[in-house]
Amino acid sequence: MIDNFMPDIPRINTAIAEWLACMLFIIPLAKRFSKYKTAAIMAAAFVIQSVFLTATGNVKLYFWMPCMVMAVILMIGYIYLCCEVKLTDAAYFGMIAFAAAEFMASVEWQIVCFIYKTDLPGIYMQALYLVGIDVCVEMILYMLIHKQLSEENVMNISVKEYFSGLLIAIAVFAVSNVSFLTSNTPFSGHFSYEVGIIRTMVDAGGIAILYAHLTQCCEMRVRRELDAVQNVLQNQYIQYKQSKESIELINYKYHDLKHQIEFLRRESDPKKRNAFLNRMEDEIKQYEAQNKTGNSVLDTVLTTKSMYCTKHGITLTCVADGTLLSFMDVMDICSIFGNALDNAIECEMKITDKEKRLIHVTVTKQKNFLILKFENYYEENLKYSDGQLITTKKEKQYHGYGLKSIKYTVNKYNGAVSIDTKDNWFDLKILIPIK
Repeated sequence: MIDNFMPDIPRINTAIAEWLACMLFIIPLAKRFSKYKTAAIMAAAFVIQSVFLTATGNVKLYFWMPCMVMAVILMIGYIYLCCEVKLTDAAYFGMIAFAAAEFMASVEWQIVCFIYKTDLPGIYMQALYLVGIDVCVEMILYMLIHKQLSEENVMNISVKEYFSGLLIAIAVFAVSNVSFLTSNTPFSGHFSYEVGIIRTMVDAGGIAILYAHLTQCCEMRVRRELDAVQNVLQNQYIQYKQSKESIELINYKYHDLKHQIEFLRRESDPKKRNAFLNRMEDEIKQYEAQNKTGNSVLDTVLTTKSMYCTKHGITLTCVADGTLLSFMDVMDICSIFGNALDNAIECEMKITDKEKRLIHVTVTKQKNFLILKFENYYEENLKYSDGQLITTKKEKQYHGYGLKSIKYTVNKYNGAVSIDTKDNWFDLKILIPIK
């Protein structure tokens, strides 16, 4: 028979489990510092966690709960310090990591005590079991959690989602450890081995519930992003329709004024009047739809953006064969060119010297690929993390949907989007196969 006595989990085992659980999020997410600094932080984190849990192993019962809270705070701090994430997201990840650590430590010790029913193995054999079991559990959890994490490291956990997850974690922790506090409840175990089984099973169920919660939060995040991208697409199309109507009216007005100028030239020919009319004609020319690419949709978008650039001292040049876009949907053309030019214009508006406000657009074909290039000059420092461009805006959750909309549209045509920055030139390149 299995002995009813089961020793408490060594505190060093718990420390190792908590450290490994933090790795579930630290490894896949973009880092805040270089690899060497991150490695140094994690080494220090392991030492701090081990010393703290070992030193508090024999505290009084009323100090035990504050120590557990402190252990969770340390885990959240490690994740936040190592990863380029918001504090709210780090707190959510730390909560899941703590639940995972409780399960890893419990299941490892449960297996060891089951195999060695009465006499525990030596320290080296315990270490072998610890490493083997924890690594296996870590790999399974990593494969599950890694699929749910955002490439931009942003979960945007709402207050409601966070507190619902926190409530689940507290409930799991309370039920799994109630037998350690008192055996005088209908849900407490009376023997140490029985208590260990309850803890392991409850922690396993808790991990499953928190994983389901994480999956739901990720689905909500994707749904919110998709709605935002769809709104961007729709707004670009609405802008196109409005611009088309405005440009048609401007062109009508242009031709009317042109005839009036010709009439005035015949009526009188004083030098001052002629100079005034010449200047008036030059000013009107900027409102003529001069972009004739062979695609009416592209002409409208380019003309609208050209008018805006002229008004704000931005030089916009374009070499485009619009006939190459004949296979693309109207909304898709509006989305790609509208968002790309809006991003470029926004960047140029930050440059004080108007002579440096430069944007160039190219639409060409190479072999069986449509190539779209959007180049603009920039002066601010651009930051990258794991190949992703990081915004400098304060409202980061509201930024980036223009580029996401472009990628979403390009993916419909099995295309690819690349970004390059060199010599203060931002180069957005799009390749789309032409069937």
